[in-house]
Amino acid sequence: MTILNSTLPGRPDPLGASPQSGGVNFSLFSYHASGVEILLFDHPEQDQPSAIIELNPEIHRTGSYWHIFIPGLKAGQLYGYRLHGPYQPEQGLRFDPAKLLLDPYAKAVIDDQYDRAQAARFGVENLVTAMKSVVVDPADYNWEGDQPLRRKINDTAIYEMHVRGFTKHPSSGLPEDKRGTYAGLIEKIPYLQKLGVKTVELLPVFQFDRQSAPHGLPNYWGYEPVAFFAPHRAYSWRQDPLGPVDEFRDLVKALHQAGIQVILDVVFNHTAEDNQDGPTISLRGIDNRIYYILNPDDRAEYFNDSGVGNTLNGNHTIVRRLILDSLSYWVQHMHVDGFRFDLASVLSRGQDNQPLKDPPILWDIDSDPVLAGTRIIAEAWDAAGLYQVGSFIGDRWGVWNGRFRDTVRRFVKSDTGTVNDLADVISGSYNVFSQLDRDPMRSINFITAHDGFTLNDLVSYDYKHNQANGEDNRDGNDQNDSWNCGIEGPTDDPQIEALRQRQIRNLFTILLTSQGQPMFLMGDEVRHTQQGNNNAYCQDNEISWFDWNQAETHTDLLDFVRGLLNFRQNSELYRDQRYWFERGGTDIHWHGVHLGQPDFGENSHSLAFELTHSEVQEHLYVLLNAYWEPLEFELPQLQENRSWARMIDTANPSPEDFTEPVEMLSENKNTYLAQSRSVIVLVECSAT
Repeated sequence: MTILNSTLPGRPDPLGASPQSGGVNFSLFSYHASGVEILLFDHPEQDQPSAIIELNPEIHRTGSYWHIFIPGLKAGQLYGYRLHGPYQPEQGLRFDPAKLLLDPYAKAVIDDQYDRAQAARFGVENLVTAMKSVVVDPADYNWEGDQPLRRKINDTAIYEMHVRGFTKHPSSGLPEDKRGTYAGLIEKIPYLQKLGVKTVELLPVFQFDRQSAPHGLPNYWGYEPVAFFAPHRAYSWRQDPLGPVDEFRDLVKALHQAGIQVILDVVFNHTAEDNQDGPTISLRGIDNRIYYILNPDDRAEYFNDSGVGNTLNGNHTIVRRLILDSLSYWVQHMHVDGFRFDLASVLSRGQDNQPLKDPPILWDIDSDPVLAGTRIIAEAWDAAGLYQVGSFIGDRWGVWNGRFRDTVRRFVKSDTGTVNDLADVISGSYNVFSQLDRDPMRSINFITAHDGFTLNDLVSYDYKHNQANGEDNRDGNDQNDSWNCGIEGPTDDPQIEALRQRQIRNLFTILLTSQGQPMFLMGDEVRHTQQGNNNAYCQDNEISWFDWNQAETHTDLLDFVRGLLNFRQNSELYRDQRYWFERGGTDIHWHGVHLGQPDFGENSHSLAFELTHSEVQEHLYVLLNAYWEPLEFELPQLQENRSWARMIDTANPSPEDFTEPVEMLSENKNTYLAQSRSVIVLVECSAT
């Protein structure tokens, strides 16, 4: 080990480790630290660092920025920080100079030797087992002309997927070392193209703590971030220090070349350092009082709006800068097309933990010029009870529409009192949102997501079955609005199985014929099951992995979904960015079994809607029958030599469930018999 003397003062800007001519500039913010050291490593397993550089506050500190330029270093260098200062938890100060800390701006992370338990013990040195930061040169990559796609939001559906889970299953056909990686996903892009996916939303790819789930189970979903700039190393086929950065960029470039845009599920509401008993990895040891919202009556305690132990202090000026810098980095240097913000309502809370009327960080994201062409989507609630689906601020923010999910689930399983709400969510959820000039495409319509039942399990289980999670089935949501169609779990009963197939098609059809941006879950198109587990965050196994055998078993459903996606993406009716009932674009008219007489009563289980457009020759009629008996629907009259044609009837066996080309009805036919629990989509065509 050596003590380096050949250093220069460096600069406070930019934050992080920045390769420059002749060396690397380091900059770190800490208001309360009394001293800072940089430790350099040649490889992750070193017992002692190769060099320790102590920063002199007289030379290496400007305000609260600690900075230094170290000659001779370059990209690939491993490093970490040790910070000195008071350990006074009751004052919110938790400095522990025994801990090697990650740079909050680290753009790559080595975590091979990481020991969470050791990181949680105060005063215990962890040089060998700590995560280590890696110096990255963001400009050192050949993008071959690639740019973010900036695709219009009204011509695509979002496919929510897990990088590891998509290819980890042995049936993926990939070499074992490539399964579950960015490189593995690249090889499966043709599947996405054939399905018709134009946008993927990747579950968290920020470096996260894999050990943060209880009972010795792994953290599979990734909602425990430790570094907001670094691609998760375990998803990389290449394990050299810089491998994950380039491999992730290879993935983005390949998806863009296939015409698929990339949205990241990002977590800025908390970190993996959890509560006061959690590990010291980065922010806790750098400046705990700055980065987290603490209880003002006892600053040893963390407010826990995230449900996992801590709440990031998102509206503090330094944390705001960190968040914006992270988002800008992923757009400018990783070329992603947008972000979905986990528990985004947390970011509306001020330093007193109370919701702010105009949260600065949310408006910063909404108005930032670097992010102007990206999608920004909020999960508009948090674990402390804040629910803002209808009132989330901003001019651009889309929101996960939980009311769409709940209403459609309840209607399809034949609950009472659902039809009036169903009409609203089908037509853009106008009654949900408070902004009168709101673009209806900002409603992210979904029925399933990673958190909850898969679509198959939604029609196969009345209750959650989460015993594998080790919490005696106490975890996960108890209110699922699911129906098992007659028996709990798998069955060989052909009638129940046929009903489940029909219900899945009903749900897909309503999702993809409603106004708003649809999103569906990886594997739903091939009936992926989690065996009734509705909280598979810790199931890094076949419960969660995409089973590629199912793509062969359920080609009928795959074709059905592909046909629906293709129809929607090519229909002018679904490109309108005004609500359907507004004049000048797509118009919607409601019907029941009788024309012009929709039944919005408490005991109604049916509805029909008709779409026309003032400028294009498209005419659509959708019949929804959630009743347990067939219903005869009247059809709108058409002009001479025009006829209705059937595109979808979910009661028909495959391939008649989706007819392509459409099947003409008789020219004088003025009614259609909708079988029990079915959805029918008719289109107007020339009768000749």
